[in-house]
Amino acid sequence: MAKKKFYAIARGRKPGIYCDWPTAEAQVKGFGGARFKGFPSREQAEAWIKDPGTPVTRTKTSSKSRAKEFKKPKLSENCIEIYTDGGAIGNPGPGGYGVVIVKDGDMEELYGGYIHTTNNRMELMACIKGIAALSQTDRPVALFSDSSYVVNGISKGWAKGWRKRGWKKSDGDPAINPDLWEQLLDLTSNLTISFHWVKGHAGHPLNERCDELAVQSARGENLIEDRGYKKAH
Repeated sequence: MAKKKFYAIARGRKPGIYCDWPTAEAQVKGFGGARFKGFPSREQAEAWIKDPGTPVTRTKTSSKSRAKEFKKPKLSENCIEIYTDGGAIGNPGPGGYGVVIVKDGDMEELYGGYIHTTNNRMELMACIKGIAALSQTDRPVALFSDSSYVVNGISKGWAKGWRKRGWKKSDGDPAINPDLWEQLLDLTSNLTISFHWVKGHAGHPLNERCDELAVQSARGENLIEDRGYKKAH
């Protein structure tokens, strides 16, 4: 039997503590700048909602941009959803990634930061960390990223082509970030997984949450070394 989960919504249509994801989702879905988090106990949820931290400031999205917002595809009921984001301050510079995994109405957050890296490496790292956290699963997986670099690299077969050519692009130039692409290809090889692009900073609550986690990680302390980036440079 699945453990009971509590969802604390600090900013949404009706802030508060909710005991099921469908009800909580209705409070944040489509709500720009929503801030929420899942906890294993009500006590933890109540403590967080009293001090959820300072949210990242966002500029208002125009109606034209809103019209281009991501429309979630129809997914099977047992599909596991992974939302990811990553970036680097200064690119290259201190970087971080953020992940939100939604499984059976349960949410899990993952994040981490690196001393010196790039935007694209953190976008890839977010996908790697999210998929790796699932271990082995026979269930379908849908991954959502605002990086066309990542989504096209997998969906259009670019990464597989680069690997087949010894990590060379079609024009003969070396492919960038082969170490991370290798990991991502290996992790997805035995999964039923689809990659979907979502417009960044367009009010999607889970994408916004991933962005917050990534930014906070990049600005955090005890950042670790991105050995793949250092080795390549």
